[in-house]
Amino acid sequence: MTTAGRVIAGVTAAGAVLSVSTAAISVVNAFTVPRLSRTTDSDIYDSIVVCVPARNEQEQLPLLIADLRAQRRCRDLRILILDDGSSDDTLAAAQAAAGDDARVSIVESRAEPPSGWTGKAAACRTLAGLAFEMNDHLDAIVFVDADVRLAQDAIAAAASALRGHDAALVCPWPKQISGSVVEHLVQPLLGFSWMSTLPIRLANGSLRPSTTVSCGQFMMFDAAAYRDIGGHESVAASVTEDLDIARTLRRSGRRTILVSGAGLVECRMYDGVNDLRAGYSRWLWNAFGGTGGSIGVLSAVSVMYLLPPVAALVGSGSVRRWGRIGYGAAVVSRFAAAQAEYSNMPGRSTDVLRCAVESSAQPLSVAIYIWLTIDSHRSHARGNLRWKQRPLIAEDQSPAVEGLS
Repeated sequence: MTTAGRVIAGVTAAGAVLSVSTAAISVVNAFTVPRLSRTTDSDIYDSIVVCVPARNEQEQLPLLIADLRAQRRCRDLRILILDDGSSDDTLAAAQAAAGDDARVSIVESRAEPPSGWTGKAAACRTLAGLAFEMNDHLDAIVFVDADVRLAQDAIAAAASALRGHDAALVCPWPKQISGSVVEHLVQPLLGFSWMSTLPIRLANGSLRPSTTVSCGQFMMFDAAAYRDIGGHESVAASVTEDLDIARTLRRSGRRTILVSGAGLVECRMYDGVNDLRAGYSRWLWNAFGGTGGSIGVLSAVSVMYLLPPVAALVGSGSVRRWGRIGYGAAVVSRFAAAQAEYSNMPGRSTDVLRCAVESSAQPLSVAIYIWLTIDSHRSHARGNLRWKQRPLIAEDQSPAVEGLS
């Protein structure tokens, strides 16, 4: 074997071994990841305010408001909606969905975020300020994205998890709903990214910021802990504010917990290819600490998930064997991660077949993810990153809230 051949064989073997390691972690997590539970019928007496930042969400927001109004077992629940400068009929849709429910308050803001803030962080800060004004003795504050769907026991189950784990933050990971082919290929990688790299029970027991996993689609904070770290002011300019606020809590010595929300929480983040591309472009450039981190991570995933299937197809001898092992392990890893998301979901038998097909396409999924990361870096370098029809990070503006209804 030539020197080049030995190098290729060695790199392929290394990629296969790493892929097997991630498969082992995924399988362990599939059986052990903590989950939101609806087994208890006990009422929740904590004072809870659910905050929903919404910008151009006239179709999705009424569905979430209906879900929130239907929540059970929460004896002291308030719902606070912020129409964050929408250009569509989000405000009217929210008002119609709220009806005469006295628990629902709707705020309209026409101002842009202040300088140095992302739109979401600024909206969450506004909502938090209003929530604490409503209740000086607030026990828990919740942030839920407008495109999230909730079962009737979701808020109560999250509150039980927050107190049961004595945590400052609990993040129920939503089942990620996909529509288009590209969504089916890419969206499962969100859960796969942590399912295949971190034993979650160990990560939940750690205070190390590097082992933090969180999801901004649904975050329930202990209100005192949230206030003590300065709330969203601590992550004003972060494009990954959900992860960074969890890390801030851990640096302050407080626990953050990730649980599976399967069966109780679901979300379709993006609708189609263009929406997905715009969504990932706004944050992937910063996901791994900058250009150097991205190069390192993309190189590693290429060795783990792209090289083995190529070796299995065109290699020979030990290179082909290692390629087959690596590709097979990647499929197992992806499948185990997906099944953890689908657990407790109705119609699971159909999802098993779909997960098997999607898992076999892991190399294609990774290739698309690499392209999205490069595209995000390119957009960031050009300074044209936008989200919801506004610059990702605002320049020299002042916030203003119009009113409370």
